[in-house]
Amino acid sequence: MKTEDTKKNLELNIREMEIDDIPHVFHLGEQIFTAQEAPTFYRTWDEYEVTSLFNSNNEYCLVAEHDGNIVGFALGTIVSKKRSAWKYGYLIWLGVSPDHQRLGIAANLFDKLAERMIEDGARIFMVETEAKKGAAFKFFKNKGFGKPEKHIYLTLNLKTYQQLQKKERNRSRKQKNGKNSA
Repeated sequence: MKTEDTKKNLELNIREMEIDDIPHVFHLGEQIFTAQEAPTFYRTWDEYEVTSLFNSNNEYCLVAEHDGNIVGFALGTIVSKKRSAWKYGYLIWLGVSPDHQRLGIAANLFDKLAERMIEDGARIFMVETEAKKGAAFKFFKNKGFGKPEKHIYLTLNLKTYQQLQKKERNRSRKQKNGKNSA
């Protein structure tokens, strides 16, 4: 039952992810980030996403716990650019169990992650989501995100790439041999 009363009575603990949480977060992500649900994301959900973010940025890996079960997570990082004083907070993954959606869990996770990033000097917060549709886009707009930019996703068949590379090497050799023999 997902009502306002449920939202108010939900006892939620937002905390930093621990090593024992990794399998739970991974399996929850498998339920949420399927090819059918997010076919155009350039990142793919796999065990390396969770472990590498945990190992490199564990302070930006948060879980939402309810009744001893992980029901949501936020995984992010801080990006610093050379020759720039600015730091960018980057929310890479935000997921909530299908049974616990629309209860404010994502908002709580987001708010806690934003607080941490502000404390660590981030001035801009970035996320990626599908263009101007769906619940995720609406969620981020409600959080104050603006100026959505279009992304273009390109694909490359690697067999075609290998063939093009081979043709280029052959053309290069012919040009070099042609110059040497003249």
